[in-house]
Amino acid sequence: MRTDGVMQDDLNWAALWLPAVYRDVPSPQGSGGLPVSAGWVCVLHHRDKWSKKMDFLLSVIGFAVDLGNVWRFPYICYQNGGGAFLIPYTLMAVFGGVPLFYMELALGQFHRTGAIPIWKRICPIFKGIGFAICIIGLYVSFYYNTIIAWALYYFYSSFSGTLPWASCDNPWNTPACTNYFGRSNVTWTNFSRSPAEEFYMRKVLEIQKSGGLYDVGGVRWQLLLCLFLIFTIVYFSLWKGVKTSGKVVWVTATLPYVVLLVLLVRGATLPGAWRGVIFYLRPDWGKLLSTAVWVDAAAQIFFSLGPGFGVLLALASYNHFHNNCYRDALITSTVNCLTSFLSGFVIFTVLGYMAEMRDVEVEDVARDKGPSLLFITYPEAIANMVGSTFFAIIFFLMMIMLGLDSTFGGLEAVITAVMDEYPQVLAGRRELFVLGLITVCFLGSLSTLTYGGAYVVKLLEEFGAGCSILAVVLLETIAVSWFYGIQRFSHDVKAMLGFTPGMFWKVCWVAVSPALLAFIVISSLLDQPPLMLFDYQYPEWSISVGYLIEASSFICIPFYMVYKLVWTPGSLKQVRSRVGDPAAHAQAGSGQGPPLGSAQDQGWGAGQMVDAT
Repeated sequence: MRTDGVMQDDLNWAALWLPAVYRDVPSPQGSGGLPVSAGWVCVLHHRDKWSKKMDFLLSVIGFAVDLGNVWRFPYICYQNGGGAFLIPYTLMAVFGGVPLFYMELALGQFHRTGAIPIWKRICPIFKGIGFAICIIGLYVSFYYNTIIAWALYYFYSSFSGTLPWASCDNPWNTPACTNYFGRSNVTWTNFSRSPAEEFYMRKVLEIQKSGGLYDVGGVRWQLLLCLFLIFTIVYFSLWKGVKTSGKVVWVTATLPYVVLLVLLVRGATLPGAWRGVIFYLRPDWGKLLSTAVWVDAAAQIFFSLGPGFGVLLALASYNHFHNNCYRDALITSTVNCLTSFLSGFVIFTVLGYMAEMRDVEVEDVARDKGPSLLFITYPEAIANMVGSTFFAIIFFLMMIMLGLDSTFGGLEAVITAVMDEYPQVLAGRRELFVLGLITVCFLGSLSTLTYGGAYVVKLLEEFGAGCSILAVVLLETIAVSWFYGIQRFSHDVKAMLGFTPGMFWKVCWVAVSPALLAFIVISSLLDQPPLMLFDYQYPEWSISVGYLIEASSFICIPFYMVYKLVWTPGSLKQVRSRVGDPAAHAQAGSGQGPPLGSAQDQGWGAGQMVDAT
């Protein structure tokens, strides 16, 4: 079977070449009949488009701005030199993150297809990248939605006169619980545990009932119910495609900014807030000489903007052909970076307040990172503010919105990739396919809902989308810039936008961005610190399992290369030509549909004919 993306905006159809047995399938009204070539018939199917330009922009911003902007960037910033860290962060964004962000939007918009079939038009031998992206997307969904379920549990618990993590007078508290707010002569030691920490660990997670990964225990039914509600929201937001998800993001992508501004104003008025801001931005210029700082800056910008997850390809594929994706890339990436910077003030004004109350240094309060920062440190400060219930409700509502946006994008990438790869099976069955995918994600998340589920979440977070996604982005960049060709890609961009990308973008795509990605991957592989969560050190066997998880997605790429080389007919020279060049691949014949150009000759689109196998 062959496919051809129709480029005319007024049609919004995609062409499918099917065996002539389907010649009775009706064509779209006004299409002028179905062209037939060598026993094959061209059938057009409708492809959704965004109802409004803002639907697309908010969807991209919602995906890029996620929980990591709130918890990861502030921690990485103060750990790596405060204000001085903004220098490597900005440089990595300009020369690495934004160029790849722009590239993915342009690829998706031009080829109008998902992460799997797009490689048949770029470089067929790299099609395994699409499958790797989908597997990584599943791994992320297995743990990321559980974190949103934790936030939903907190959100529900916040509807009370006194927040349940505000005191040590609860059944789950231990003698180590120490509440220092509003009390004098209270000594905080390394063995002290705040009410918020014990609520998170002993009430929400009930991690005390687990012996580690050897004994994760049973499933927490409360978290199971929360996760079911989260996936229900996700399903009804995605089941109809961009027509529904594009409306939902008007709430989920904008509300977090309102909440961030409210929390920023409240944090700035707290005693000791200035101590947190100074600690956040105080530059340590000596840190710039450390390689680790530059690695952290590059990793943060790549994970934050999200190239390589297939989301940008999928979302841009529903754009109008002549949409200005260049401007979109600059706007959305800038909003993402500024949101990370703003989140730092929201977090550190509160950390300064906590340091003032504990009578300790800010660095002693800011030792928590990751989910602990959002589920222990910040809720602890909220519990002791005037109007604590209100601020707790809006804070966890913001977390839920941030998480849902990213889940929408991540799963839409998988949905678009698979449905575009198998349109003959899934066309018209989106609701059922989305239901099946959501069910798989829900079942895959069950291990994260156990008493030891937090250990599983950490393992998947580290290995599900760590070096593997960076390696995927590296190969994607090489495939587009070196195999597909930077001149051909620039010509595609000119066909959409009316102008060719400047020399800066070409140099970044060909050399700078791949070099930065290779630098991060190698540095990450060479520096593997021990994996720990709370006071639990992960056993060696669990690290081996993590490496298997990491390899299970990336291995799709070499496997597909070998498969394509072995099963493509012809001499070795002919095979190399076919699998490495999309035009030669399309014209190779092999009984897979009409010759290249027959659709264009009959007026069925300006896109390139490619093999759908």
